[in-house]
Amino acid sequence: MSGRVALFATCVVDQIYPEIGEATRHLLRQAGIEPYIPTDQVCCGQPFFNSGLWDDARPLAEHTIEVLEPYDVVIVPGGSCAAMIRHSYPHLFREAPAWLARARRLAERTFELTEFLVHHTSWRPQPREGRPPVTYHDSCHMYRMLRLHDEPRQLLQAAGYPLIEMKEPDVCCGFGGLFSMRMPEVSNAITAEKLRQATATGAPILATADAGCLMQMRGLLNEHGLRVEHVAVLLTG
Repeated sequence: MSGRVALFATCVVDQIYPEIGEATRHLLRQAGIEPYIPTDQVCCGQPFFNSGLWDDARPLAEHTIEVLEPYDVVIVPGGSCAAMIRHSYPHLFREAPAWLARARRLAERTFELTEFLVHHTSWRPQPREGRPPVTYHDSCHMYRMLRLHDEPRQLLQAAGYPLIEMKEPDVCCGFGGLFSMRMPEVSNAITAEKLRQATATGAPILATADAGCLMQMRGLLNEHGLRVEHVAVLLTG
């Protein structure tokens, strides 16, 4: 595709899982795209927004809009932050017409990684024999707000990963951003059920396309003999 493509890494990827950012860049390069990585990108503001602290979220959103405006396409390796830009920014600026127009323009050219690869490039992963089975967790924002379900599954299967669906793949993993900190007992119980269902499939790998879900589920693995991994890392592995 033509135009400048930016990689918006997200806070969790930048601070905790840089390998997801590297894998994302690698996949985009395989698709013939050399992404720019703006060095002045910061948090998109979602934690404040979801907490009802919209006045605190706006400066971060304004900065993000300004940083990403020069690019024709923005790729996000996670449904949560992609949904924030696509759906929540217009709500955040609904009483600020100038910023609302800019937010809507950015929303139109922002895509979650697997969505972009499937619908806006001709690239598909090369299948490899002998890959282990995976089960896939649908993150709440990616599934319910972006309406993305098949895209990560298509790429995983194309790469040669047999897919075994768990009983409730679209049920929350328990993270919910600050919810996991405010109500840890409830959050952890939800995560335990997610891991139980994933383990019951017999697949050794639990995949997701959201780093927040990855962090939550990895943190409570305990006795579960699962490897929890981001789709982008599996596709480059």
